Amino acid sequence: MNGLEEPRRQRTVLIAGGSSPAGIAAARVLTGAGMRVLSVGSDASRISAAVAGMTGATGLVCDLADASEVAALAGRIHAEHGPVDGLVHLVGGWRGGKGLAAQSDADWDFLHRSVLTTLRNTSRAFYPDLAASPVGRLAIVSSTSVTAPTAGNANYAAIKAAAEAWTLAVADAFATDASQGAAVVLVVKALVDDAMRAAAPQRSFPGFTDVSLLAQEFLALFSHPAAGLNGRRQIL
Repeated sequence: MNGLEEPRRQRTVLIAGGSSPAGIAAARVLTGAGMRVLSVGSDASRISAAVAGMTGATGLVCDLADASEVAALAGRIHAEHGPVDGLVHLVGGWRGGKGLAAQSDADWDFLHRSVLTTLRNTSRAFYPDLAASPVGRLAIVSSTSVTAPTAGNANYAAIKAAAEAWTLAVADAFATDASQGAAVVLVVKALVDDAMRAAAPQRSFPGFTDVSLLAQEFLALFSHPAAGLNGRRQIL
């Protein structure tokens, strides 16, 4: 019996950035498939609302940019839920300017902390779990701006490129450790959800990826062998 078929325990997936529309959509799809979801956010009221009424989902509060808080979170999760099988990283945000000179240090610091530092902290804290799992998966969402950066998007594109590089380094660790883990970069132009459409009914959002489709991509990662996934950069 291979790892994808091994049925001994319910799979547990940690969603970092679980109160976002993408995080909520991912939690719905993953719990709907029978997985247990640990949805993490920095705001207690928002993360509680995100998982309200969702069977199989638990909301947890943590500042994922604080390594000590992430270490404490990992300890709590291991004590209460056991090891995790998946880490879906959705922490981020966008900051941009009108040109290169408008790329502020404040925006750089925000993006570095919210996008890259949270990824480093969570992937390091939960790497042993993912490497030991027969279906260990790390997934991040990146941007098409990485390969087509603009002056006004320089801060954002550079940080997203760094996040991709970090994810590929995790993929290398999985391969080096001969684990069944896989680290994957899912690339979008931008995300869209029902609330955005309702707020701007005149817009068509061309090229945007619906959060429900992104959630299905996360689920699909657990049904394919790691060899075909690890280190993949997939444009949606």
